[in-house]
Formats: sequence, structure tokens, C-alpha cells
Amino acid sequence: MAVDIEEIIIPETVELKHEGNTIRVKGKKGELTRVFDYPSIVIEDKNGKLRIYSTSRRKKDMAMIRTTKAHIMNMIKGVEEGFRYTLKIVYAHFPMNVRVEGNRVSISNFLGEKHPRYAKIVGNTKVTVKGDTITVEGINKEEVGQTSANIEQATRIRNRDVRVFQDGIYLVERG
Repeated sequence: MAVDIEEIIIPETVELKHEGNTIRVKGKKGELTRVFDYPSIVIEDKNGKLRIYSTSRRKKDMAMIRTTKAHIMNMIKGVEEGFRYTLKIVYAHFPMNVRVEGNRVSISNFLGEKHPRYAKIVGNTKVTVKGDTITVEGINKEEVGQTSANIEQATRIRNRDVRVFQDGIYLVERG
């Protein structure tokens, strides 16, 4: 018996295919595929709507219904509009040099260090550096978020007083 049913209305501009546990979403920005392999969650496609429900009444399963819905909504938003995170390069004394090298971001001269620091670019995410602004763009929200987190963590300050040394790369906008 289905206890809690969540419905997603599929927009006209998006093509959504449902095969077993796999959801494939195609839009003007690209295509995303994801496998939802949670045992008691059922996903079915009816009349242009995607229905998500559980065969169990467990609290964890009820939470997983909403999590699955959020993931699918993020996939739809990603292929329609995409995701863009903006980061700001902040330094007090030593000017940082940030550039994209293949599938990683190179950060040179951070706090006057001799060796560069690197941050991995995840998946099909596009990173651009312009002046003191870094823009991270893509259609997969998780890849865009992880790439911006990697860039931010690459300039994490260790063994110094963070109240004094406030240099780094910080997330300023999500959109």
C-alpha cells in the first residue's frame, strides 16, 4: 500500500525516460542519467507525471521519497537552466594566480607558498577565471557543488590564526 505519494509534473521542454531504476532527463542544456537504487521506493510514469512512492511505512523510506524527488527536480532544472556558482579570490598581501589546467584548477602564490595547490574539477563542469572571480557552471548540481567545494578547500588555512590570515577563495553566490 502506498502511504505517501510525491508527483513531479514533467515540463514540456524536457524529455524524461524511465527504465527500471534509471531516470534519463534530456533538455536544451544536455542530458543527465541517474540510477535510483533504493529497495522500497517505486517510480512510475503516468500521463506526463512521475509518481514516487514507497511500499513501506518506515520513516527512512518516507524521507527517501522526498530525497528522490529532489534529485529528479535538480536534474530537470539542470538540463533546462543549468547551475552556476560564483567564487571570489581574496588576498591581503600575496596576490594569488589562479588558472585552469585541464581537469584541475591551479592556485599559485597562496600566502607566498612556493608550490601551487590544486583543486579537482569534477565531471563535465566548466570553470572560468576572470580577474578575482571564479565561475563554476554545469548541468549536474552535485558536480558543480563538489568542484566549487574542492576549490574552496584547496585554500584552507592550516596551522595559522584564521582571524589574521583570511586569504582564500570563497563561495559568494549560487544560482
